Amino acid sequence: MARVLLFNKPFRVLSQFSPMAGKQTLANYIDIPGVYAAGRLDFDSEGLMLLTDDGALQAKISNPRYRQPKVYLVQVEGIPESRTLRQLSKGVKLNDGPTRPLKVHQIDEPNWLWPRDPPIRKSLSIPTQWLRLELREGRNRQVRRMTAAVGHPTLRLVRIGVGGFTLQDLRPGEYRLM
Repeated sequence: MARVLLFNKPFRVLSQFSPMAGKQTLANYIDIPGVYAAGRLDFDSEGLMLLTDDGALQAKISNPRYRQPKVYLVQVEGIPESRTLRQLSKGVKLNDGPTRPLKVHQIDEPNWLWPRDPPIRKSLSIPTQWLRLELREGRNRQVRRMTAAVGHPTLRLVRIGVGGFTLQDLRPGEYRLM
């Protein structure tokens, strides 16, 4: 039977087990042999990562052709207008081609969200807004590039769902074996 591990990747942790000088990796948190990351999460991003010992499941989760939904909470600089949210939802032209349509909603800052260490920069003159994005592709730094392309750079990005799996109540650095 396949093992699936849900992990809440902390900010500034590499999505790999291989050591890299001066940086924390999955090996700093997970001591279970034979599991491998099913997809990646940027060094500067936080939240749900899936790991498994089943190669077929790993491919189904991480291969873009299966279009598994990925759900993110994103804090952006500025307050996006309705037309900007429509533009995001229809897809954005990036240097590697247009993105697929996605679901986007403005939300209040989640009250359950842990503080980030170090905290994001604060600007008294520039407000921020939280968005909930659901997309079915996973290009390199895609969410960050999309929000920047519409004039609202990402300040914080937390993945809360992949496929049918959710972060639930895992704290940063914690994992749960399914």
